[in-house]
Amino acid sequence: MKIFQPIQKAFRFYVEGFRHMPAWGRKMWLIIIIKGIAIFVIMKFLFFPNLLKKNYNSDEERSKHVLEQLTKPR
Repeated sequence: MKIFQPIQKAFRFYVEGFRHMPAWGRKMWLIIIIKGIAIFVIMKFLFFPNLLKKNYNSDEERSKHVLEQLTKPR
């Protein structure tokens, strides 16, 4: 199909690029991926705690709180 042709070309472009990449390039991509995952984990668990789960015991209490916050006039 003609719809998938640009997607196939883009896929082949990246596959060929990574296939012909030098060893140091692959190591750099590995480092970038590891750093990205580490930063995500640090941000997720240290800076964005699950306050609803910590402050409310049941799903019903959590849903009431969210509903109140969304419908509260400002």
